Amino acid sequence: MKNTLIINTHQKYEGISSGSLNKFYVESMSAELRTAGFQVKTTNVENGYKIGDEIEKHEWADFIIVQSPVYWFGAPYIHKKYIDEVFTQALKNEKFVASDGRSRDDPNKQYGTGGLMRGKQFMLSLTWNAPENAFNDKKQFLMEGRSADDLFFHITAAYKFCGANILPTFSSYDVMKNPSIGKDAQQLKQHIKDHIISKDELVA
Repeated sequence: MKNTLIINTHQKYEGISSGSLNKFYVESMSAELRTAGFQVKTTNVENGYKIGDEIEKHEWADFIIVQSPVYWFGAPYIHKKYIDEVFTQALKNEKFVASDGRSRDDPNKQYGTGGLMRGKQFMLSLTWNAPENAFNDKKQFLMEGRSADDLFFHITAAYKFCGANILPTFSSYDVMKNPSIGKDAQQLKQHIKDHIISKDELVA
């Protein structure tokens, strides 16, 4: 369990989002994992991709990390496009998922339990303009108690539907108005150690 795929889903908007922070986090995670003996492959969605290659990368990987900015409270549209194209072709090829899990013969089998990615681990790393205190607090005007994970359920659900285990999300908050990139970078490294490197050591 030492193969890791990191997918950078940043989408550039001139004058608003250059992509340097997400690129930095991808490089930081890659270095941390390689130092620990992991093999790392990366995809930069914005630079283009071949659907077949992405299917193969997902099959090769034990750990899959998505590094993404948050645009209008969700994933960049090129990330959703990537999932639609890659996962739909994988479904046609019976790669990521065999069925939706249900069975006419056994009504106890639940929807979403037919995935073929069992044993793989999936993690989100997100960069937000929103401050951390905007979440998990019902007194907050916009989020009304919702968590960061609530807003990205559409991404984690796709991987869970395919059988992957969902690891805790890492979030770097308030990166435009009140950034603390050095501190966040160290916390991201620790998050990788706690949830990926240590998990591999336990299995080994």
